[in-house]
Amino acid sequence: MLGFFKKAFGKTAEAIHEIAPTKRSKIPKEDFEEILLEADVNYDLIERLLEGLPDTIQRTQAFNSLISVFQYRAEWIEPGATKPFVEMIVGVNGAGKTTTIAKLARLYQREGRTVLLGAGDTFRAAAIEQLSRWADKLQIPIVATRQGHDPSAVVYDAIESAVAKGIDNVIIDTAGRLHTEKNLSEELKKMVRIADKALPGSPDRKLLILDGTQGSSAINQARAFDEIIGIDGIIITKLDGTAKGGAVLTIADELRMPIYYIGTGETPDDLIRFKANEYVNTILDEVFV
Repeated sequence: MLGFFKKAFGKTAEAIHEIAPTKRSKIPKEDFEEILLEADVNYDLIERLLEGLPDTIQRTQAFNSLISVFQYRAEWIEPGATKPFVEMIVGVNGAGKTTTIAKLARLYQREGRTVLLGAGDTFRAAAIEQLSRWADKLQIPIVATRQGHDPSAVVYDAIESAVAKGIDNVIIDTAGRLHTEKNLSEELKKMVRIADKALPGSPDRKLLILDGTQGSSAINQARAFDEIIGIDGIIITKLDGTAKGGAVLTIADELRMPIYYIGTGETPDDLIRFKANEYVNTILDEVFV
């Protein structure tokens, strides 16, 4: 698993190497500060992480400081608690939402579960086509309609179909809406209500896809979506293509939501469960011997 984390944060490691080309058993506090800044950790958070650390920092001290960011209480919802387990995936256009849905579906397939997709982004014809192509590639059923049709009807039909067929997991796409678009926000609330009508208690998990390169913009998006429908957790994408791997620390600190998965590439298999210990160690492996 650690190898997958190294792949995901490869460019971040390269950026760290430019500042600290030689690994050491101890590093000056100012060097550690520069490393965290280069990895795109929020400056105010860096100040808190460095507070109380000695002028020369050992690996254990650095680890204890960084891991403290993830020591918050948050409800962790495991897929499979109900059948079908219904997930609604939200996020703005360009965050990698549709591709991440395919990755989630592939992950469940590898775990031996059956999956059905719901093409609830009826706002863009391209979104329906893209998700349908993934369904064909992964050989899983999809409930879809035409552009402009009621996305809540897709939600209802997808859940009803999954119940009838004994499907384990339902993953529902939604329009890549901006939180400032009131009509689309109301539509999202309606989709949640209709899911509950189709299967009481659904959706079981509402996941927000965040582009890890977006910094504070991603955090603002998360707060807005959480206000609209209540977000149960986060998947962070595009970290493999950026040197901003430290953004995970900022996202965790600001939002205090479960980070379920991170994207590690472009293929359907490039999604891994986020583990805070392995994430922190991946960063520190580039700094300390």
